[in-house]
Amino acid sequence: MPDLCRQRRDHPDPHDHRPHPGGVKDGQRIRLAGKGAPGRRGGPAGDLFVVVHVSEHELFGRKGEDLTLTVPITFAEAALGTTLTVPTLDGNVSLKVPAGTASGRTLRVRGRGVHGKSRSGDLLVTLEVAVPSRLTPAQRKVVESLAEEMGEDPRPQITAAVQAGAER
Repeated sequence: MPDLCRQRRDHPDPHDHRPHPGGVKDGQRIRLAGKGAPGRRGGPAGDLFVVVHVSEHELFGRKGEDLTLTVPITFAEAALGTTLTVPTLDGNVSLKVPAGTASGRTLRVRGRGVHGKSRSGDLLVTLEVAVPSRLTPAQRKVVESLAEEMGEDPRPQITAAVQAGAER
């Protein structure tokens, strides 16, 4: 006797885009009660189990219920601070970037992630300082002048370790 519980019935269109519960994850199974194969001898239809495959988004990533977004910013925006407008799944939001923000810092926008059953996740915006690959002679002169003016060592522990190693 065949194991009827293990039989599989594929949907005619595997790329069918139907409404689904919010917050569904890639690989998650959804049970559709009474939507499966007809029962034996006129019995009620069985349940249909659908395995969800979520396509990647061109802008957003996902960590659980949180959405991730990487936003490039200029050195001037990181150093001086700015207000950015970033997209969310349901509109745009303004995000204040504090002065002195380091590349790689992640800012949290509460409640703007994936809308799940019990709560909404957050939008995690990671800021990356965009460094130009080429500078004009004028830009180079300005950056060199800034470096001279700042004159501080951004890695004092490493410099100290290198100097201590050289003294041995």
